[in-house]
Amino acid sequence: MTGEGGGEGGGSPGGSLGPRRYDPRVPGSKGARVTPDQMVVWRRFLEVHAVVVGALEAELDEARELPLAWYDVLVSLQEAPGHRLRMQDLARRVLFSRSGLTRLVDRMVDAGYVERERCEDDRRGTFAVLTPAGAACLRAASGIHLRGVRDHFVRHLAADDVAAMATALGRILAAETGPEPGDG
Repeated sequence: MTGEGGGEGGGSPGGSLGPRRYDPRVPGSKGARVTPDQMVVWRRFLEVHAVVVGALEAELDEARELPLAWYDVLVSLQEAPGHRLRMQDLARRVLFSRSGLTRLVDRMVDAGYVERERCEDDRRGTFAVLTPAGAACLRAASGIHLRGVRDHFVRHLAADDVAAMATALGRILAAETGPEPGDG
């Protein structure tokens, strides 16, 4: 795999990402380099994410008129103890800003999928709680979503690809966010 830039500091276009030039040196780091192959992997990761998430979003919206972000909130609440999470914990799980999540949860409350509960031990804290209607919505949408994950992502991976990706992505997550509870 050649990659874009063709070598040190730019050069001829190459790879499937088009005729972009880039300097593989990482600004602010002493001598650190990002190779052309590493840049290709990074760009493909971003492209795959955008394409697959776009397809999943479109399928959920078409079949259930359910935004993928809502599905993500419903899954997070379903998996949580008592089907409830503090808003700050939910924001971390679904990768939203707290203000963005507040607006999203407001709409989900209006739809009847989520309720808000005050946190007894912290008057400033609020829980988002999955309602029976939210659980029913999740059950109705999960087959569509899981089928989409299989069709748009998993079916393209061999077993050794799955193992390698799980290891690599897990290593990145642990390094950037800390290990998951129970991971050692």
